[in-house]
Amino acid sequence: MEGDFIKINKWLLPLSWLYGLVVGIRNALFEMGILKSHAFDVPVISVGNITVGGTGKTPHVEYLIRLLQDRWQVAVLSRGYKRKTSGFLVADDSTNACDIGDEPFQMKKKFPKVTVAVDRKRVHGIEELTSSNNNLDVILLDDAFQHRYVKPGINILLVDYHRLIIYDKLLPAGRMREPLTGKNRADIVIVTKCPQDLRPMEFRVITKALDLYPYQHLFFTTLEYGTLSPVFKDMKPVKDSMELKDLKSLHCLLLSGIASPRQLIEDLKPHVAQLEPLSFADHHNFSAKDIALINDTFAALPSPKCIVTTEKDAARIVTLKGLSDDIKKNIYSLPVHISFMLNQEEKFNENIIGYVRKNSRNSILVKRKNDHQSQDCHHSGDRPRTISFRNN
Repeated sequence: MEGDFIKINKWLLPLSWLYGLVVGIRNALFEMGILKSHAFDVPVISVGNITVGGTGKTPHVEYLIRLLQDRWQVAVLSRGYKRKTSGFLVADDSTNACDIGDEPFQMKKKFPKVTVAVDRKRVHGIEELTSSNNNLDVILLDDAFQHRYVKPGINILLVDYHRLIIYDKLLPAGRMREPLTGKNRADIVIVTKCPQDLRPMEFRVITKALDLYPYQHLFFTTLEYGTLSPVFKDMKPVKDSMELKDLKSLHCLLLSGIASPRQLIEDLKPHVAQLEPLSFADHHNFSAKDIALINDTFAALPSPKCIVTTEKDAARIVTLKGLSDDIKKNIYSLPVHISFMLNQEEKFNENIIGYVRKNSRNSILVKRKNDHQSQDCHHSGDRPRTISFRNN
């Protein structure tokens, strides 16, 4: 059921009140204009959440990339969490996960023609991207819902079905990074990781409970898993690829370093003979002790066996030293995609494509030219233009 992964530490609620006071003051400073939000002439779409932990940001950003990349020049700008570099950096063929972080590296590897950049200061990152590429059509901000220094044209808020924000509490008692009212900044709210057999009544209950404004669009998505591929392709893997159904007779070690592995664990259990989860913290840097634990855990599993990991973890695992050859021949990454429910995909796509089309640089140049001609003919005053999904 919805909210079933939530655990509230009630004894920490007084600290949550203090935390909420600080966050509330910060948000108020933005609302009053004391802290400035910057808008840009290029379409900017932000994808993020208001909770700690994974809500499926990367597969949703990848969905947007697939939707837009054949029509426009797309750039993805991320913070590059836990990378070993600093400042603004654009990924190229020599870039690795340590340079830009796990998720940006994963996206660059899967979409080599898309510009992937990292910068903790998103305003500076957007300025660098737009000044260096006049043909850039749209920028996707990864994990930036709370980065209020940028004013995106579309603000997408992701909400985990298993950790619905209506049932959660602020840090540190719960997992929320700002009060529930933060959802009001979203143009689009997506309830992610929904069970595929969700009943119509449950959709209605969640819709009513979220209590969104008329200008906000609500969508529901579920996770789908693709074909498993070898992490170490040069090690002559046991199989060149595998489907989930091929795991039925295997004893499987699930190796993950993600924020919320519980959903993945529950999804894989029905597909394997035995599942042994080995979970580390999100973006975990594996030590020699960790590698020894991985080797020993896999060696103890009965045959036939394999290791399954996430694409994000695979970006770091492929660089590890000390993994046994047996592991390298039997470890596979499992890609995750999203699928829209309630036949909502076309509506979502139209919203995104319509916004980008109306606000792309070419459209803006035409608008400015027409406005200039109209002003010359009618002597009208300057009319400010704001790129906004709500205005479109």
